[in-house]
Amino acid sequence: MKDPDLVIIGDTLLDRDVEGAVSRIAPDAPAPVLDESSARERPGGAGLAAMLAAADGREVALVTAIATDAAGVRLTELLTAAGVQVYALPLPGSTPEKVRLRASGQVLLRLDRGGEPQAPGDAPAAALELIRSAPAVLVSDYGRGMARHPEIRAALAESKAPLVWDPHPNGPVPVPDARLVTPNLAEVCKLSGDAGGGSALTVAQRAGHQLRQRWRAAAVVVTCGGDGAILCHSGSTPLAVAAPATVDGDTCGAGDRFATAAALALADGALVSEAVQTAVEEATAYVAAGGVTAALSVDKSDAASAGRIGAEQAGRLAAEVKARGGTVVATGGCFDLLHIGHLATLRAARALGDCLIVCLNSDSSVRDLKGPGRPLNNETDRGRLLAALDCVDAVVIFDEPTPEAVLTWLRPDVWVKGGDYADGGPDLPEAELVKHWGGQTVIVPYVDGRSTTRTIAAARSGGK
Repeated sequence: MKDPDLVIIGDTLLDRDVEGAVSRIAPDAPAPVLDESSARERPGGAGLAAMLAAADGREVALVTAIATDAAGVRLTELLTAAGVQVYALPLPGSTPEKVRLRASGQVLLRLDRGGEPQAPGDAPAAALELIRSAPAVLVSDYGRGMARHPEIRAALAESKAPLVWDPHPNGPVPVPDARLVTPNLAEVCKLSGDAGGGSALTVAQRAGHQLRQRWRAAAVVVTCGGDGAILCHSGSTPLAVAAPATVDGDTCGAGDRFATAAALALADGALVSEAVQTAVEEATAYVAAGGVTAALSVDKSDAASAGRIGAEQAGRLAAEVKARGGTVVATGGCFDLLHIGHLATLRAARALGDCLIVCLNSDSSVRDLKGPGRPLNNETDRGRLLAALDCVDAVVIFDEPTPEAVLTWLRPDVWVKGGDYADGGPDLPEAELVKHWGGQTVIVPYVDGRSTTRTIAAARSGGK
């Protein structure tokens, strides 16, 4: 994984669209019968914003809360398969779901699952550091608790990056000094208490300026659907940005498209006024092209995700093992030159549970840890060799010095490290993290005298 262009924070839901046709009324109730023809799942909420940014070819990290149920596992699969870096906080209860029953392009009924929002658990240190060092941040608030998390808000207050805040009527106020807040016209009326008298321009200007001052934000842009947007800044005269064309279509996700486009433009150095113009153009084009279905229709999978290598495969395996009451074991390392010491460690780890997932340092991560001469073998080759071992069930590659980000969503029952951490050695950096979901950290012995560094040194000295 590369450093992200944008860090998105917010509540993620699982959206499911069920398409079908209605040709009759149910015999036992005055209700239409939908004959299902297809069903499609996708991340919703902040997860959709992350997917849209990733679809632009940008590096995106998502800090969100994910439950350990089947819907949460599916969310992680969808996000990681799209290239989104997921930093997960534990979410008590069930994953929120929105199921839309559709016919001829129209929504007949929406079914919401997941119950009342519950406060997410502690934020991983890696996620907080990511927020503090981000080049740009988007808070995509869907009113379920991420935006009011005290650790998250403290990290946002310390960040120097441009901050875009997409608010929700049930969410908290933005942190002070947000570069841009992006409510729509209905939201700005509800959040400000404005009765909405007058034209859209009058209401947007009046309520937008009120909220900008109340929130201590640099600017508030009120989105008005097909009519464009009204930017309220420190001056008394608002900037009215018209949509470049009048379009009809599914507007689901248009607000997320607007907010991500604005945040990415600010990350690239645009002025707020320029970012708003870009966002209006992108949101209009998004609706004109067919909305969320068209935007996420490109299959980004490649050969590297096949077999047992990849975040999607690792997440699915972990979910399947946990569902049948099994124990998920994970270990990590560079595994640059596989030797008997590695094999002994991997077999010992596999014996502790029902599957073994190897978290493998990427090439850039190995260089940072070992120096410019390493790795000797690239991450693709190292992953394939590991996946070919009978004691390894899946491999997931990570880019950081330690696999904390991967562990936040993989959540193994047992985390295994080699014997150099025993006998008073350094503390395991991941041990505290694993405790958060009730996991256990275990050290297994190394084979004496076997190490990659020693093997490389011996080869370079001619075996002397």
